[in-house]
Amino acid sequence: MDDARRFTLGSARAAAADGELARWVGDFLASAGSSNEVLAAALAQDRHWWLGPVEVPVDDLVRLAGPEDETLCLIEPEEWEDDVDGMEESLDDGWQPPPLLAEYQDGRLLLQDGNHRFEALLRAGASHAWTLVYFDDPRALDEFRETAALRS
Repeated sequence: MDDARRFTLGSARAAAADGELARWVGDFLASAGSSNEVLAAALAQDRHWWLGPVEVPVDDLVRLAGPEDETLCLIEPEEWEDDVDGMEESLDDGWQPPPLLAEYQDGRLLLQDGNHRFEALLRAGASHAWTLVYFDDPRALDEFRETAALRS
């Protein structure tokens, strides 16, 4: 099975229901669909608490990668546009992207994976994005559940 069929919103939901979301995330991050093996290894080092997939308002997500000088992970503008344009076309053709991956940190949802998918969703007019959220502390998860406007 190719990664596009293996790593879907449905497979993420199934992994969450089976208590295997952390493994799903690690496998996805190491796949060609993400190519984020460094993040997969970093997440495997410590215990995290997971929530999702949940629909998060796009205004609540902080993009960390892109062509802007102030982004944490700078991507060449041509490469960024080619990737985002391709994803936007796929969305128009009915593609449902894998959930984004966000870290809850200091009251913010930082996009650790899925910055290109996020931008394509924004350009397509999405108001919410399916997201997997991870927390370093179970109290932060509880706090987030109490205050966040989520749809699942």
